[in-house]
Amino acid sequence: MSLINSPTRVTVGDANYMDWTGVNNHYRTAYKVDDQKSVMDVALISNMDPVNIGLGCSEKAGPVTSLKPRKKTMTSVYLKFFETAVDGKTRRCKFCGQSYSIATATGNLGRHLANRHPGYDKSGDAVSNSAARPITVVKKSQPQGKANQVDYDHLNWLLVRWLVLAALPPSILEEKWLVNSYKFLNPCIQLWPSDKYRTVLDEVFRSMREDVRALLEQVSSKLSITLDFWTSFEQIYYMSVTCQWIDENWCFQKLLIDICRIPYPCGGTEIYRSLVKVLKFYNIESRILSCTHDNSTSAMHACHTLKEDLDGQKIGPFCYIPCAARTLNAIIDDGLRSAKQVISKIREFVIELNASPVISEDFIQISTAYQEGIWKFPLDISARWSGNYQMLDLVRKAGKSVDAVIRKYEEMLGSRMLLGSSDKSVVSIMHQYLEPFYKTTNNICTSKVPTVGLVLFFMDHISETITSCRESRHSPEWLKNAAEEMAKKARNYIHQVCNIFTYMTAILDPRIKGELIPDSLNSESFLVEAKSHFIRNYSTSHFSSMSSGYNAQEIEEGGSVSFAEEIARKKRRTTMTSATDELTQYLSEAPALIPTDVLEWWKVNSTRYPRLSVMARDFLAVQATSVVPEELFCGKGDEIDKQRICMPHDSTQAILCIKSWIQVGVKFKFKSTEIDYERLMELAAAAAATDNSPASSDKKQK
Repeated sequence: MSLINSPTRVTVGDANYMDWTGVNNHYRTAYKVDDQKSVMDVALISNMDPVNIGLGCSEKAGPVTSLKPRKKTMTSVYLKFFETAVDGKTRRCKFCGQSYSIATATGNLGRHLANRHPGYDKSGDAVSNSAARPITVVKKSQPQGKANQVDYDHLNWLLVRWLVLAALPPSILEEKWLVNSYKFLNPCIQLWPSDKYRTVLDEVFRSMREDVRALLEQVSSKLSITLDFWTSFEQIYYMSVTCQWIDENWCFQKLLIDICRIPYPCGGTEIYRSLVKVLKFYNIESRILSCTHDNSTSAMHACHTLKEDLDGQKIGPFCYIPCAARTLNAIIDDGLRSAKQVISKIREFVIELNASPVISEDFIQISTAYQEGIWKFPLDISARWSGNYQMLDLVRKAGKSVDAVIRKYEEMLGSRMLLGSSDKSVVSIMHQYLEPFYKTTNNICTSKVPTVGLVLFFMDHISETITSCRESRHSPEWLKNAAEEMAKKARNYIHQVCNIFTYMTAILDPRIKGELIPDSLNSESFLVEAKSHFIRNYSTSHFSSMSSGYNAQEIEEGGSVSFAEEIARKKRRTTMTSATDELTQYLSEAPALIPTDVLEWWKVNSTRYPRLSVMARDFLAVQATSVVPEELFCGKGDEIDKQRICMPHDSTQAILCIKSWIQVGVKFKFKSTEIDYERLMELAAAAAATDNSPASSDKKQK
């Protein structure tokens, strides 16, 4: 049985349209509301007059006229099951009232009867005696009833979802031809005005934000935050605040908590005030362990002020660290500077290669003949690191094929794309030098949890690669100069992350421990301080049963401690000694293999290290990067930047936050009502299936 009542086909002029009022019988089930609430409580917008685009009018002719259908004389056994309308332009099914053009082939009428009314030929005269079903003719001047309004809300709520997931502003729904397209499908459709979409989105944002706040209140471990910044096309400076933690099941959790407009002059003071406002709203300022910023001076100033504030309140330890991904990206940019001109020339060729199926197919055949690898199109042409390395990789591995294709299509491409011997030499040197950087970024991007320890391990390897280039007598002078600039950024990063907090975070990665930690961090003083921090914060205060002394319940009537309690105290002291040795025992064991799943390792070994595992849950949530590495190094970041930069101010916070919350499983709510979009999509799918009826097919053929 269909989820939606069969819509009535309405004829206006020579075109067929659908009356969707049958949807309304099931609309209520898509909104999880109390029985006492009317569905119209969800409907926010009163009816609008339909846009006059010359469709759906039966009172006077529209601006567009159509040819009258050619009348045909038909003799068929199917015709007795259809009635001819008064206007002589349509036939209507006597069973369901479905309307068809007078020119519809009898074969289509037969298929309708067979599919929709099996056994129709046995119904006999019952058909002719059945009461005629009314036909609803939609007029532009016809006032819309409550049932139709619910149908419009059905569509409008789906459009709200589309706006959020596509990260589009509500103003896009005011585009004239988009509205006209909906009117063509159904002349009585009314879209909400854009300001009403904004009102709905703002309310949804507030409702979902309360759920996010309740969710964070249930987190038992420490939290870490990351900050990211961008400037919109309106020259408004934004900050996103994202929260990370590890739950009781050792699953990494990440949640965008807000997007803030930073007021002029957008300095450290303004960032600090905006950040504190967010932390206080969610009541998490006392549980923040770290903040990873974007390496900007203003963000560093804000984090430093926040640390002073938290230290002054004696809330607990807090650290801030720079973004490793942004540092690595800046280092790579210094390395690429000498090859930018060559890379631009290669990119111009690859753009033509991607655009032409003929040329790309020739390239595949030629590269196969030359045994220069298998290439899949389109190739990455982004201006980010992945695209730049793709240009070098193409010429380095398929140089003969590139030359052959350029020469073959020289008249189309021009000889300017041919690379000279000096260009090829630069490509070869840069490709060899930057290959470890590409492997490093690829590993960081594909790592399930890029912990601080793992990222420091890779950054140490990058520093060694740069040093080898600077000291090699085979490196050309221009490359040594580039390596010198790269080394300065690497040293500055290491200087900023060289502290006790990053040391503790690194050693709690079972793959790193003390063996693979960078030399600049591997000091005896850091180890002593780490043990002190563990004993002070995780061996006693986190476990009240370890506290010394006696309370009133532990004293017998005679004022002395019971014999049993004396034995228990000795046992507790033994346990305390064992607890303080957990870190030492952990570090004495060999590191796990690099491919090891860090969180799974701790989940399995938490029973061996019950107190140290609590510390690991806190510190392993500290982020090495302020952004997802893939969004910075790969072309995926271009789409994200476009969405954020092009979003108007009145929609940025609501749409981007709601989109992020939906993706992590927060329920889509309007006030206290949860919008069940799965149910709405089921109704939409059923409506689409109904629209694929023989009448609809006949209309498309005409």
